[in-house]
Amino acid sequence: MNIKTLIAIAIASAALTGCEHINTQMAAQSGVQAIQAATLSDADARSLANQSCKELDNQSQIASSKSKYTKRLNKIAKAMGNNINGLPVNYKVYMTDDINAFAMANGCIRVYSSLMDMMTDDEIEGVLGHEMGHVALGHSLKAMKVAYGTIAARTAVASTSGVAAELSQTQLADLGEALINSQFSQHQESEADDFSYDFLKKHKLNTLGLATSFEKLAELDGGRKGSMFDSHPPSTERAQHIRERIAADK
Repeated sequence: MNIKTLIAIAIASAALTGCEHINTQMAAQSGVQAIQAATLSDADARSLANQSCKELDNQSQIASSKSKYTKRLNKIAKAMGNNINGLPVNYKVYMTDDINAFAMANGCIRVYSSLMDMMTDDEIEGVLGHEMGHVALGHSLKAMKVAYGTIAARTAVASTSGVAAELSQTQLADLGEALINSQFSQHQESEADDFSYDFLKKHKLNTLGLATSFEKLAELDGGRKGSMFDSHPPSTERAQHIRERIAADK
């Protein structure tokens, strides 16, 4: 569903002022939210990402500073730098059986412990480079607009039940989950792959890890859900593309 459709839904709900069961204040607010979603500034998107990432952190088990996972990620982060095109980043590990990693528009980078268990440092660098690419190339900002627009549309529907119009902790968490599971286009995924390759090469890190990370993901159960498994194009093709770039550079 695109932003224009979301706006139309929200405004239509806001216009239903004749029904006695409609919370008109909320309906009007939902229309405002939808319009804001379409014109969300970078600063606003990052502010929402700050709030959403904080709520996800509150609901997740984060590895302690003394954990082997945190120490390992800190080592990897040091090699990769502490910013994305000048945007400060912060790293944390979520202790979970899920296999994933994500980076939000505010520089919030989270790696799942099970991903670290199955990958080498070089491969984690490749994955993080890819996620950072989505931020650097503006994909995460666009995803935030779509996710926030969806929240606005839900608020419009919820205006019949008197639910508070402001984003609640649950809505912020839902917003975060939507961003984590964003399905980027084939072009965006390819752009992020090439960004990661160029980033790794620039920082003199092992580019082969990016290819082998995709190959490991390709070996996993195709029934898994999550951003790392919603691959466009397939992981095997992405791995081959990186190997071809490595060969061309030699």
